[in-house]
Amino acid sequence: MAKLFEPYTIRNLTLKNRIAMAPMCMYSSHNEDGHVEDWHRVHYGSRAVGQSGLIILEATAVQPQGRISAQDLGIWDDSHIEGLTELTRLIKQHGAAAGIQLAHAGRKSTVDGDIQAPSAVAFSDQYKTPVAMSTDAIQETVKAFALAANRAAQAGFDLLELHGAHGYLINEFLSPLSNHRTDEYGGSSENRYRFLREIIDAVRATWDGPLFVRISAEDYTDGGMTPELYIEMAKWMKEQGVDLVDVSSGAVVPAKISPFPGYQVPYSETIRTGADIATGAVGLITSGLQAEEILRNNRADLILIGRELLRDAYWPYQAAKDLHTEIEAPKQYARGWTF
Repeated sequence: MAKLFEPYTIRNLTLKNRIAMAPMCMYSSHNEDGHVEDWHRVHYGSRAVGQSGLIILEATAVQPQGRISAQDLGIWDDSHIEGLTELTRLIKQHGAAAGIQLAHAGRKSTVDGDIQAPSAVAFSDQYKTPVAMSTDAIQETVKAFALAANRAAQAGFDLLELHGAHGYLINEFLSPLSNHRTDEYGGSSENRYRFLREIIDAVRATWDGPLFVRISAEDYTDGGMTPELYIEMAKWMKEQGVDLVDVSSGAVVPAKISPFPGYQVPYSETIRTGADIATGAVGLITSGLQAEEILRNNRADLILIGRELLRDAYWPYQAAKDLHTEIEAPKQYARGWTF
C-alpha cells in the first residue's frame, strides 16, 4: 500500500491515512458572533466524505479581539460549543478525525477597537498600530487558549493545533522581526518562546490528546527566523508534549516569496531531522505522487493539503488512483469510484 494511505498513530489517535486538510479561513460567520453556519457544515462535512484522514478547522479565535476578521469562527465563549459539536459529528461520521486550530490574530486583526501584539509596531501601512501587551494581558490570553482547549474537548475534537504561524500573535512573539520587547518575553530565543511555552503548558493541563503547533519556519527577511533557528524551539515543543510541528512559512512581515511545488518541504525535513520530532508538510502539494515522495523519503510524517482541497473535496480519491491504491468509498459513491 502507498504510505500516503497507511494509518498513522499520534498519541492516542489513529488516522486512517496521512492526508490532512490544512486549516484555511472561511470568513463565513456572517453574524459576526463566531458561530458555526451552514457553510461550515457543508464545507467540512464534504471533505470528510472525500476521505481525508484528518480535517483541521480554520483558525478559530480564542478571544474576540483575536479574530483576523469579524467573520471568523470563535471558541472564546461556551455558546460556541454547540455548533462546533455539530461539526465534529459531521466529520467523524465519515471516518475522519476532527481537529481545530486555536488562534489569535495579534497585530493582523482587522476587527474594531484596539488590537494586541508583543510590540506596538504595525504589520504594514494597511494595518492599525497594535497595543503592546502588558504581562496581565499576556496571562489573560494564555488562559484564553486553555479555556478554548477545554471547550474543544467538550465539542468532541480529536486533535488541537496552536497557530504559531503566518504573522499572527504567537508567531509575532517568536520572531525578532515583530517582537521588540525588553522584558522576559523578548530578546533571547528563550524569552521569545516564553509566550508559546506558557500556552502549551496551560493547554496541556486540560488537554491530553494530540497537540500540533503550526510555525512559519522561514521569515524570508534578514534577521528573521529560519528552519535552523526553529530546531531549538521544536526541541522545546517536543519536551513539552507537542506531537507534531506543522511547517509552513512567511507572513510575519511583508516579504517577497516565490512559491513553487513543495517549496516548504525542505523546511519540514530540516526541523524533523534536527529536532527529532514529527512534522507535517504543506505548500503547493498537488498530487499523490508528490505526497508519496515526501513520505517515502522521510521528509515529513503527515501531508497537509490546502488549496487543492478547496478545488477538489475528493482529492484523496485521485491521489489513490495516482498511486494505484484502492480506498473504500462511502457506499453512496461506490459506483463512481469503481474502475
